Amino acid sequence: MDDWTTSHDRVLAQRNAEGWTFLLEAARDLRTTGAIAPSGRVLARLLTDPVAEHGARPVNVLEAGAGTGSVTRALIPRLACASLLDVVEANPRFAARLRRLVRAHPHLAGDSERVRVHHAFVEELDTGRRYDVIVSGLPFTNFTPAQVETIMDRYMNMLEPGGTLTYFAYRGTRYARALTATRAQARRHRGVEEVLADYQRRYATGCWTVWANLPPARVWRLRRPAPATAPVTSLTALAGAGR
Repeated sequence: MDDWTTSHDRVLAQRNAEGWTFLLEAARDLRTTGAIAPSGRVLARLLTDPVAEHGARPVNVLEAGAGTGSVTRALIPRLACASLLDVVEANPRFAARLRRLVRAHPHLAGDSERVRVHHAFVEELDTGRRYDVIVSGLPFTNFTPAQVETIMDRYMNMLEPGGTLTYFAYRGTRYARALTATRAQARRHRGVEEVLADYQRRYATGCWTVWANLPPARVWRLRRPAPATAPVTSLTALAGAGR
């Protein structure tokens, strides 16, 4: 058996284990686990592309709702030297798993202090820093519209001016939920979509669909506006205006 085969088998075994973990945790608590499977490679790449676009410049990055770490594993190798990553996860079992991932990750050998895992809700997180990039894996459709509003406001406040937020939503959830949801649940879901649509109208800079993911997902990229630069007025113009 060659090295590729054994490596491929390990990846498949890891994905299967993570899939079962997601299902078990979702059964325990939908507030902290909203996915039915870990994010695929293409989805993880799209979510983390803004980090790579900074090149060799050190950046501050926040990942919220990291789950079992499928996006975290894609994110760490894309961090430039001296970059800092905060990972926040509300599920205690996932948070413990993420800490083990950070300690063992080969790209962080001897330098794991650059990545910190926080067991907390993101709306309660206070690291004392702003972020160039925020990557969100939170299950927004499991929250109330008010909770989503609070989280999105928190994201935009934590971003540096000009900073980028990426998040995803599964496609087809509206139709799937319509088959089983109560009227109250359907209203809540529509309310969440309206909150997100408002942020998309104000801040979105891109949107992509990942059909190869299970289930297919739509990735949104939002940007916090940079402050407008005041026009530079020359001393000559000022002098002329006073005549």
